[in-house]
Amino acid sequence: MSPSVLLADDSATVRALARMELETAGFHVLEAGDGEQAVALARERLPDVVLLDIEMPVMDGYACVQALKSDPATAGIPVVFLTGRVSADDVVRALRLGGHDYLRKPPESAELLARVNAALRVKQLQDELLARSAELDVMSRTDFLTGLGNRRELEQSLRRLRAGAQRHGYPLTVLLLDVDHFKRINDTLGHAVGDQVLVAVAQRLAASVRQDDVLGRWGGEEFLALLPHTPAAAAEVVAERLRAVVRESPVTTDAEDVQVTISLGGAAAEGPTDVDLIALADAQLYAAKAAGRDRISIVVAPA
Repeated sequence: MSPSVLLADDSATVRALARMELETAGFHVLEAGDGEQAVALARERLPDVVLLDIEMPVMDGYACVQALKSDPATAGIPVVFLTGRVSADDVVRALRLGGHDYLRKPPESAELLARVNAALRVKQLQDELLARSAELDVMSRTDFLTGLGNRRELEQSLRRLRAGAQRHGYPLTVLLLDVDHFKRINDTLGHAVGDQVLVAVAQRLAASVRQDDVLGRWGGEEFLALLPHTPAAAAEVVAERLRAVVRESPVTTDAEDVQVTISLGGAAAEGPTDVDLIALADAQLYAAKAAGRDRISIVVAPA
């Protein structure tokens, strides 16, 4: 797709000349005849570069760039000012308001293309940086083995869901899940097989939680499920479904088929409580394992 340039100038002649040069160079050109049109079009079409006249009706170039830079959707679009003014004060003001560069009118063809291409390169670098930043953010919240959310993501989700539960008065249950006898799997079949078991368990769990639930790897062989709008009785049903889906068939690994079970401990906040739900769920998980594993133990958190 051709890069796009929004050309905002109240002079039809200037627009026609600049448009011809830009289109010949392969740019897709959008036009606006005043500042208000320029801002509206920029928000609607999100061009790669804005060429902006300073002296325009309705809204001048200074007001336009302020409007563009104050809107997160358009703040990253580089603005090259077109101006007949030559004073240093005018140029400094334009750059301080967020302009990337400026051109004196009428612009020379070579200079016009050089400045627009430089601005376009800035935009491309910004977009690459934002994409990389978003990718790193996802990686920082994702467990590398299972692809589920990691402990950091779970802790942030729990804070968010707990605040929502307290504010709106809905129940929230925390389930802590542990793969039974996982150390035995690692010791007898090797850590690579242990990893295959964890991936398979994660996939089964992820396919069985509800859309609003949050599932992630808490650490080691432990997983955490956050169940909003779920009291203890309903959480028992969810927990039983998760327990059943893990044990319904052996996990196929490179070594052999491995029968896997999980134990689950849960804590349900059905009203205002300051109790550490993770700690309470952990205590219930310990109780489930002490009772023989492949079991569920869920309690209601005290007020």
